[in-house]
Amino acid sequence: MAKSSPKGPDKARAVKSFVLDTNVLLHDDNAMFVFQEHNVVIPFPVIEELDGFKRAEGEVGRNARHTIRRLDELSVRGRLIEGVQWGEDTGRIIVDIEEHDRPLPLHGDSPDNRIISSANALHRAGVETIFISKDINARVKCRALEIPAEDYETERIDPHLLFTGFRELSAPGELINTLHEQRMLPLNKLVEAVGPIAVPERESAIPNGAGKDHRLLHLEPNEFVIIHDALDPSHSGLARRLADTDHLIPISGPRKPVFGILPRNVQQTMALDLLLDDEVSLVTLTGGAGTGKTLLALAAAMLKSLMEERYERVLVARPIMPMGRDIGYLPGDKDEKLGAWMQPIFDNLEFLIQTRSSPTGQHAESKSVEQRLERLLADGKVIVEALTYIRGRSIPNQFLIVDEAQNLTPHEVKTIITRVGEGTKLVLTGDIAQIDNPYLDMSSNGLSYAVERMKDLGITGHVTLVKSERSELASLAVERL
Repeated sequence: MAKSSPKGPDKARAVKSFVLDTNVLLHDDNAMFVFQEHNVVIPFPVIEELDGFKRAEGEVGRNARHTIRRLDELSVRGRLIEGVQWGEDTGRIIVDIEEHDRPLPLHGDSPDNRIISSANALHRAGVETIFISKDINARVKCRALEIPAEDYETERIDPHLLFTGFRELSAPGELINTLHEQRMLPLNKLVEAVGPIAVPERESAIPNGAGKDHRLLHLEPNEFVIIHDALDPSHSGLARRLADTDHLIPISGPRKPVFGILPRNVQQTMALDLLLDDEVSLVTLTGGAGTGKTLLALAAAMLKSLMEERYERVLVARPIMPMGRDIGYLPGDKDEKLGAWMQPIFDNLEFLIQTRSSPTGQHAESKSVEQRLERLLADGKVIVEALTYIRGRSIPNQFLIVDEAQNLTPHEVKTIITRVGEGTKLVLTGDIAQIDNPYLDMSSNGLSYAVERMKDLGITGHVTLVKSERSELASLAVERL
């Protein structure tokens, strides 16, 4: 038996007790305050683990320090071991300092087992308890002990209902002709032609869907429409709702290569249309391996920055989130370590430079691809660096690409977007099915979160790329492996 348990809830109010694991607070430093009228219990081992993370670099260290500061503020207002109410009509935040007897299966004296023992003591005392953790194994342990356990679901997005950025519709052929002939189509004309439709569940499953007339077609700002002739399958049109206006514009793709690149499918045409539109400040691109996310973003960035001089430079950043051992194990100094980690970006840049002539310097054709790339890097026209080094900066008049954004938390993505200065275009690319961050998944990563939360703005656009164009072998591997 445990010596004592944190105070139970007032059952008349149906108050629950949520026991938080350390990883939840490292993921979201606001996690203590999202459970409203319910009690939040923080086992003492969690505070010890937070202390061990407070000097860590990046988001983890920041969240650990911020959580500790908030607990310190609460401790001034009351006794944490008894529970401190953090607002009107809210539950209490309680620090459980007891050393609970561990259930027999939890024989090892580890922080995880002591944290679970805290939830077990509450549960066995008859308190309605839910253990919250982003650690799948910890949740499995709890459920094996018949303790309810859940993932931390705040800011989660259903990946199966994720906004794709486009839809396909069937309409009369005259409507497609009008789109092409007049170079514009009133949105109400499309609505009238299509008529009442079944709105995708994703539009009613999130807060942004509130208040929409679900009997009629609704297009998000900058959403694309592939219109098929109802009577002639070979007759079709591609259009985009122009920002948040009430009309569509036809999209036909670039007439000449974009830094040597031409779109190979309709989704790539959509992506380039957004990437080349200076009025669209934020573009998000998702898709599997070989769909062209990074290559298209870099091609547009090089064209806009080096040739049109619309932006001062190209800045490409990636989170340091290795699939195996981290950057510290790589040989060499910082630049050499980063060079190895950023090699996929350099590969794409070299491909682009090789595909078309370099726009900088005389006699560029006599230089090798490596020399041209080194010149661009030396001149500061192209900057490739770890995402860590752009935090805290203001970034004006640049074409900023954040690759592998699926490995970022929602808060990290928010931090990046708020760094964007005047005149900067931000592109987030990633594959939400390939996440290396152990505490993120398809539902909770920052890229998915940004796609859904920003989709109703006139200065943002999104496309989900669906077809691999890297090679025939790569395409077959995506389908079969």
